[in-house]
Amino acid sequence: MAVTGAIMVLYLIAHMVGNLKIFMGAEDFNHYSHWLRTLGQPAVPRRTVLTAIEVVLAVSIVLHMWSAISLGRRAVHARPVKYKSKKKSHAQGYAVHTMRYGGIIIALYVIWHLLDLTFLVVNPAGRGATPYERVIQDFQPSHWYVTVFYIVAVSLVGLHLRHGVWSAMQTLGMRSPRNDRALRALAATIGAVVALGFIAVPVSVTFGWVG
Repeated sequence: MAVTGAIMVLYLIAHMVGNLKIFMGAEDFNHYSHWLRTLGQPAVPRRTVLTAIEVVLAVSIVLHMWSAISLGRRAVHARPVKYKSKKKSHAQGYAVHTMRYGGIIIALYVIWHLLDLTFLVVNPAGRGATPYERVIQDFQPSHWYVTVFYIVAVSLVGLHLRHGVWSAMQTLGMRSPRNDRALRALAATIGAVVALGFIAVPVSVTFGWVG
């Protein structure tokens, strides 16, 4: 679970950096989108590298979800009898609500995001538009509900990262009493930066700062 999570964190950071190119204008953003699809040419056919990245990401997501379910079942089997005390720690409550239920919302968001900007099924600009135009049309003020859904989902991604990054570092043996506070701060920073980086685009489009 920690390894697949690390793969997704690296992808999210790279994806966020690419999204921020929209602030450099339509030409730069469209060029970046074209570059992603032609990466590796002429050594390999068009979109080969991007497809390979998508396959690795998809496998990581499936394995990550499978790991979460498996670990949950192992925890239940390890302690079939519940504790007498009904009081839950803050960490337990946070993990349950953010990681489990937030993960479901994130999964629904990923499905919508793929239908919107990868398969172009629900994008209002359609297939004939440029990548820049599709993003601009997605987050128009009249589509405020899309922006709200995006912000909620990405905020949950940030919270998911905050808890997940720290848990991964603990799982991989990086945590110690001496560096615990620093690792928690690092995890929180990664989650916040990624979330804010993604949110900056739809908010800027909705309020007319971009487009």
